[in-house]
Amino acid sequence: MAEGRMGGRRRRYGVRDDERDPFVDALVTIEGAEPWSAAGSGEPGTTGIVVVHGFTGNPIATRSLGQRLAREGYTVEVPLLPGHGTDHRDLGRTRYADWFAMVQRTVEHLREAGCHRVVVVGHSLGGTLAVDLASRRGELVEGVVAINPPIDDPQQAMAKVAPLLQHLVRYVPRDLAGLPTDDIARPGVHEGSYAMVSSKAAQSIITELPRIRAQLPDLTQPLLVVTSTRDHTVPPASSRTLMDSVGSDRVEELALERSYHVPMVDYDAERLEEAVVRFVGEVAGA
Repeated sequence: MAEGRMGGRRRRYGVRDDERDPFVDALVTIEGAEPWSAAGSGEPGTTGIVVVHGFTGNPIATRSLGQRLAREGYTVEVPLLPGHGTDHRDLGRTRYADWFAMVQRTVEHLREAGCHRVVVVGHSLGGTLAVDLASRRGELVEGVVAINPPIDDPQQAMAKVAPLLQHLVRYVPRDLAGLPTDDIARPGVHEGSYAMVSSKAAQSIITELPRIRAQLPDLTQPLLVVTSTRDHTVPPASSRTLMDSVGSDRVEELALERSYHVPMVDYDAERLEEAVVRFVGEVAGA
């Protein structure tokens, strides 16, 4: 069995910022938000899996899925995206390009460590990043799992004024931004996401979505799309846009009816894990 480990609590991130030092030396202050990894074993260990959390979130939501995959012997990385797991002001000093670079570096690290194939599993923004990487740098990725990924332009009123708002208000309450706190059906479960959202960081995602949609035909790897039918954060229609637009001839969908936006820690967690384990096994076998 693979053994997991927590990453170091102090994380240095390269970011773009005109107002602050070009690096954020961030201390992970949210308990449970540390990155996690596991060395694989045997033949499964030659397959690397990156499990990426969503916007304002952290590995509290993704670690259990990563640990389930590690028990199968795979080499697993559950990274913490720049600006996350600390304070919302750190998030305000990062942008989409920083998060994408982190995911790409993690995949490249697995390749350099001897993984012959890599599957990227992403939740919410993590799903968008996975899709972006697979369609932009297809040679790095053999399979993609996208869990409630934002692909369509957001329709919330706040999102429509975001281009102007980012210059007027630096941070807004997440509920006002259309990101419900703990969008989880199971009572008493918390994902430890930020209560405040950086306007500029959020706008950096919205700006990238048209480009990502345009390159979806270049995603030709096997794709599993997981959709919560009662998601209050990302409309399920985004999953349909993704599935209808990719160039892959193998697209699967798992519809979850008992969970909200974060099914990895919700009622459908076990069903989700079983589907991802099966999908990864088929990609690794191929």
